[in-house]
Amino acid sequence: MGIGTLYNLLLVNPTINFLLLFLFIFSTWNIPGAFGWSIIALTIFIRLLLNPLFAKQMKTARDIEMLRPKLAALNDKHKNDKQRLQKEQIKLYQDHGINPAGGCLTALIQMPVFIALYHVLQLFLTHDVAKIVQEVNAVAYFDLIKITNIDPWFLGFNLAATPSQFKELGWFYLAVPVVTAILQYYQISMQSPASAPAKNKKSKEADSNKDKKDDAEDMQAAMAKQMRIMFPIMIGYFSYVFPIGLALYWNIFSAFSIITSRTHKTWTTQK
Repeated sequence: MGIGTLYNLLLVNPTINFLLLFLFIFSTWNIPGAFGWSIIALTIFIRLLLNPLFAKQMKTARDIEMLRPKLAALNDKHKNDKQRLQKEQIKLYQDHGINPAGGCLTALIQMPVFIALYHVLQLFLTHDVAKIVQEVNAVAYFDLIKITNIDPWFLGFNLAATPSQFKELGWFYLAVPVVTAILQYYQISMQSPASAPAKNKKSKEADSNKDKKDDAEDMQAAMAKQMRIMFPIMIGYFSYVFPIGLALYWNIFSAFSIITSRTHKTWTTQK
């Protein structure tokens, strides 16, 4: 069994079936825009499944942020001995029960799920109806959830269309990439650590080593600020050229992440 076949068997096909199940439920209830609501339900369902990983990732990031003063002190103390600095940093993390690589591992675990969801939505949104019906019914687990047709309209939007077609479809389609970019910017802003207050010029001039450190921190802050602007613009552009159904998934995921982040911050502050 090849990797592609295993990937479809374990991730893509189950995702298709969950989407078909939600579509069956909303269609049975005669809810207008059943396909759009199915995408929302599937996105929330997957986000809830991944929530423990996100919570762990946020906790790790918060714990590392709290250790920044101690990490900075270690950096100053062992700046001429990189090997000793690395050992002391590892010891500091271990003493506080922190795995700095945990966030990366969490992201790696999430990526296959995100890619599978993207492939499923792409299948539903970028092919003709006859091909969609044929391909999804071929992997449906039950005859009950098989489809004969699919209605791509949701709240006045054609989910299979792209905002780049706004001249034919209407100017209001341009609201999709704008909202997507704004939500992405807000999400990144919430997850970014607060910037440190500006340093006094005289204190910089007093110590050349500290001056270099400040310059490095300023450069890092500038890069983070640039990414905070460029990444939402990039995502906004993607939502401009890709089918709106993908933007719907992305926006629901971003909104859920924003709510989760706010709730997590409030809970940890009260704790």
